[in-house]
Amino acid sequence: MLDTQARQAVRLVRPLIALLAATAVAPCIAQTAPSDPSQAAVREVMDVERAFARTMADRDLKAFSGFVAEDAVFRSGEKFQVGRAAVVEGWRDWFQPGPPPFSWEPDRVTVDKAGVTAVSSGPVRGSTGQIVSRFTTIWRKQTTPDGETRWQAIVDQGVPLIGCASTNH
Repeated sequence: MLDTQARQAVRLVRPLIALLAATAVAPCIAQTAPSDPSQAAVREVMDVERAFARTMADRDLKAFSGFVAEDAVFRSGEKFQVGRAAVVEGWRDWFQPGPPPFSWEPDRVTVDKAGVTAVSSGPVRGSTGQIVSRFTTIWRKQTTPDGETRWQAIVDQGVPLIGCASTNH
């Protein structure tokens, strides 16, 4: 049973979860990249997502935390992590010393026309390199309390790849 905070989070992010679910089937569907007049913004978000992923490879939980918005909602299976502190605590075990348990890299990014909201997605690879799921992250460009303007993850979800036929697009 979900607690009150989790129910509120579900209600607030329900439209975003639908978007995440839709992008999870992306490898099963032939797609072309959307034309975006702001390729610089797309490259910027790709670079931010790669830097975010590098925190796992570097085993740097503090750096990971800096990419997560204070009001972020991350979902893993049936569990919701609401707020940066809960996300960091929920990911803490994955940052223990040793080889990273998984890695990810974006293969699709879409940025809104205003250049302040973006969606990135791509494969998640297990520790032996096999693709085990796809992630989708929703980013918001915002000014942080320290006065920097940067992209921060506001919603994140991984979806296992079950029942998808392999594609070579």
